[in-house]
Amino acid sequence: MTKRSIVQIDQDRCDGCGACVNACAEGAIQIVNGKAQLINEIYCDGLGACLGSCPKGAITIVEKEAQPFDEEANKKHLELIKIKEVPSCECLSFAKNHKLNNWPIQLKLISVNASFLKDAHLLIAADCTAFSYPNFHKEILKDKKLIIACPKLDDAKFYIEKLTEIFNLNNIKAITVLRMTVPCCAGLTWIIKEALNKSGKSISFEENIIDIDGTMKSY
Repeated sequence: MTKRSIVQIDQDRCDGCGACVNACAEGAIQIVNGKAQLINEIYCDGLGACLGSCPKGAITIVEKEAQPFDEEANKKHLELIKIKEVPSCECLSFAKNHKLNNWPIQLKLISVNASFLKDAHLLIAADCTAFSYPNFHKEILKDKKLIIACPKLDDAKFYIEKLTEIFNLNNIKAITVLRMTVPCCAGLTWIIKEALNKSGKSISFEENIIDIDGTMKSY
């Protein structure tokens, strides 16, 4: 290895917003366990295109011993993850036409201090809802920050504790719950109500339910 310029990410400052992921044309940065990480030194060219994208100032360029940038390996990496298609992907078109405007969205990965949570109207949706309701982005997501979770497959106790912390640390303006009509999905509403009770916060709360035929039962 030789000494060269390479990205360094301060894990304490990073809030997992994902802005640097979109700014890195080489696909060298990914969100791992709610934090941005350089996934492989050979994918980072050290030019620092990601520097200005971080709202927390967590990214710097340092001189250190590192594997050299491998252009051929990077090309294969980009082909594999199809990163060139990401900017045009509807689900990742940040802040345009009421599309998704925060990242990450999975509750397990979201930092409780994520900047997008401040003064937010949260849409807390069961994983299946976006696949079941055709106008999810246009009708429901507008002006909201998205959090997704599955009350059946995920750890309910962990989610209660995490949501409690989110409610305590951020001035959440309102919560819209979106779930399926199936019985197990009602657990999402229960999780959120338990977290609200533990936090002692009084936050505007609305529940919307989608039937398995893709129609909205209440909205």
